[in-house]
Amino acid sequence: MDEINFEGKILITGKIKAETGLSIGGATVGLDIGGVDNPVIKDAEGKPYIPGSSLKGKMRSLLEKANGLATDDKRIWVVPNEISIHMCNDPDCVVCNIFGRTTRDKPYSSPGENAIKIDKENVTPTRLIVQDAMLSEESVKNLMELKTDLEFTEVKFENVIDRITSAANPRQMERVPEGAEFEFGMIYNIFNKSDKSNLKEVFKAMELLEHDYLGGSGSRGYGKVKFEDMGVYWNSKADYENGEVDIEEKEPINGEYKTPASIVKNFEAIREEIK
Repeated sequence: MDEINFEGKILITGKIKAETGLSIGGATVGLDIGGVDNPVIKDAEGKPYIPGSSLKGKMRSLLEKANGLATDDKRIWVVPNEISIHMCNDPDCVVCNIFGRTTRDKPYSSPGENAIKIDKENVTPTRLIVQDAMLSEESVKNLMELKTDLEFTEVKFENVIDRITSAANPRQMERVPEGAEFEFGMIYNIFNKSDKSNLKEVFKAMELLEHDYLGGSGSRGYGKVKFEDMGVYWNSKADYENGEVDIEEKEPINGEYKTPASIVKNFEAIREEIK
């Protein structure tokens, strides 16, 4: 495993556009008081947003599958037999190095007879920080002008049909309407040479997400998203020592490449800017 020696931070900004209705669940409100079955999560002002944990979790899940790390012998159970993630003792594992590798007082529960236990010498900090993506000011204005069922959101009526009796079970799904845009931010720490190469996997995960879904009901057409207007900025250790970290005063190192696919395709040229 390479040494942990802070070299700088990559700051990634941009917009997430909902190309279909988006449903990321919040607190349930009972129908008897006028609520919907599956409300979306909202901030203190009642505006929907995308939690950083939801975005990061989906990116990690897709990256694990893409790298063949979602099999029983390569995952641990965070909640026994319910929720699992990949974690291993391979010091060069891309997923573990991007998202962090930790240990606990008790071994993780793992499928089969051989429980996976992370050795203390392999513990490493997360490189990727994903912030909550807030609704853009333009989208706030546009959604307020739309004649939707609720402020900022719409209600989609669905029926679940019993395959035997044909009985219908109607439900109301709250969604962020198609076209809404959220402003996102990510921070990626560079601790060693390998981190510079592994950064490509972050954009690869975003690329995979565009061809998957975010939130719930993805198999029914919800949650198709697109990353747009991306800016990638490099703040070196020296920049932090000199107070030169305001990205509004810097040129992005990704140049004309504003989407995950174009950044992945031209990554080597972008990587050369991380000095």
